[in-house]
Amino acid sequence: MRAIGVVALLCGLAACRAKQNEAFTALQARGRAVMGVDQYTSAHRFEPLADGGRIELQRQGDDSADVAQIRQHLRGITAAFKAGQFDQPTTVHAGAVPGTGVMATRRDAITYVYADLPRGGEVRLISKDSVAIEAIHQFLAFQRMEHHAGRQ
Repeated sequence: MRAIGVVALLCGLAACRAKQNEAFTALQARGRAVMGVDQYTSAHRFEPLADGGRIELQRQGDDSADVAQIRQHLRGITAAFKAGQFDQPTTVHAGAVPGTGVMATRRDAITYVYADLPRGGEVRLISKDSVAIEAIHQFLAFQRMEHHAGRQ
């Protein structure tokens, strides 16, 4: 009986991993459609900072067209976030993204600054408002987890 329980547990884990892989593949496909960027050949970084945080997206290899697309995408989300619009993350993640409601409400307390990086770009999210900073950190933590972007 014990061996059957272990086999069932392992099968359950395998099914769970398969579902997680399917969900991640779907996330990547939605991300490509929304952002125009192949996330398998790019690296996201979502870094919480004392005054807010940073979103970085860079191409893993040299490809000027992809770098240009990343920069266009990041400039676009900078403008959208400044306006309190978080439609793109909602679409990519197929649902509400933690922190975005507060970030939209407190958009006047957050400054968004875009900058080019060698193979892409970054968006800095800066605030002196502790509630806004907490929302930014929630947003970045969710993004980090969903995009399998490691821990910062």
